[in-house]
Amino acid sequence: MVKTAPIAAPRLKALYTSQYTKELQAELTLGNVHEVPRLEKIVVSVGTGKNKDDKRYQEIVVNTLTKVTGQAPVQILAKKSIAGFKIRANMGSPIGTRVTLRGARMYEFLDRFVSISLPRVRDFHGISNKAFDASGNYSLGVTEQSIFPELSFEETQVVHGLQITFVIRNEDPAHSKALLEKFGLPFEKEGGQR
Repeated sequence: MVKTAPIAAPRLKALYTSQYTKELQAELTLGNVHEVPRLEKIVVSVGTGKNKDDKRYQEIVVNTLTKVTGQAPVQILAKKSIAGFKIRANMGSPIGTRVTLRGARMYEFLDRFVSISLPRVRDFHGISNKAFDASGNYSLGVTEQSIFPELSFEETQVVHGLQITFVIRNEDPAHSKALLEKFGLPFEKEGGQR
C-alpha cells in the first residue's frame, strides 16, 4: 500500500486555529474559546439583471465563478413573479448564479482574494465599514471580474460584477470586523483612507 503525505490545511485556516482564536479571545475579552467569531461560509454570486435571457452571458458568468472559486456554481430561478422586471416565478432563464464555499476551499479563496485580487483594484482605499448586516455578516461588491488572475484577458471582455458575502458565526455582531481584520481584509479608516 502506498502512503501519501497528509494534505496541509490552507494557510489562513492553520493561522486561525493556531493563532487567531487565542488573539481574538484575548482582544474581545471572551470567556470561552467557543465564543470566538468563526467564518462559516463564503457565498460568491452574480445577478444577471437585464441579461437574464442572454445564454452567452450566462455561460460567461458560470465560467467566471467556476474558475475563480474552483467549484461548480448553481443557477437561481425566480421564486416570485415581478411584472416590472418581466420575471415569472420558476421561468426557464436564471436570475442569478452563486457558489457557496465552505472548509478548505473557503479559506483558499479568502487567501487569494485578500493577497492577490484586492491589491489589483484600481484606486483602492479599503473596503467599507458599513456593509455589515444585523447578524454580523459582511457583503462586498466587486465591480468587475478582471481583478481575479485566474481569468484570461478574453474571459474578461464582457464585464460583470460579483457579490461576495462572508457569513460569520458570532456571539456579538461587532466581533465580525475583528475576525475579518485578522484575515487581512483592509477596512478604510475614517476619512476614506486605509
